[in-house]
Amino acid sequence: MQSDALVGGFSDAPVDAARAFRAALNVMARPGRIEEVRGATPPEPLSVAAGVLILTLCDAETPIHLAGETDCLAVREWITFHTSAPFSGPHDAAFAVGSWDSLCSFATYRQGTPEYTDRSATLIIEMPDLQPAGARLSGPGIKSVTRLNLPAIDVFQQNARQFPLGLDFFFTCDNRVAALPRTAQVEVD
Repeated sequence: MQSDALVGGFSDAPVDAARAFRAALNVMARPGRIEEVRGATPPEPLSVAAGVLILTLCDAETPIHLAGETDCLAVREWITFHTSAPFSGPHDAAFAVGSWDSLCSFATYRQGTPEYTDRSATLIIEMPDLQPAGARLSGPGIKSVTRLNLPAIDVFQQNARQFPLGLDFFFTCDNRVAALPRTAQVEVD
């Protein structure tokens, strides 16, 4: 194991994890909201926000799939040391991390079942930019309408039509995070 894997975790784990968990809940409960998170310094190519989410939401019983350039030795060792999360293919993953292009075969991820809708995957999509502009979002947790620059529209519209099944999404860029649960409606102007 490389010594870089041993650093970059939460310095004050209970406090940092609590703050990060609150931010993750806030953005999932308020689709389109962008929050800043801190506390982790993951290896490249992971953003700070993706690293914080992994440290907060993954543990030894949470299978994670790394896609594209995130599937590298430095990231694998860092996740293993800090969370003990097992790695899996997309079919078995509770969380998947990568760029839009590396993750976009969404039919391969767990969508839940009518009996167990919570058994679906959550995708952490690394974005080049995260702005409150672009697609119009509405639905639970949104007072009227909000906006978020999404990498596509039709995929998220189709995902919402599957409700209560479907995927949930976090979008990360640098130290910022936003979310789009399957309950959100996505439209274009």
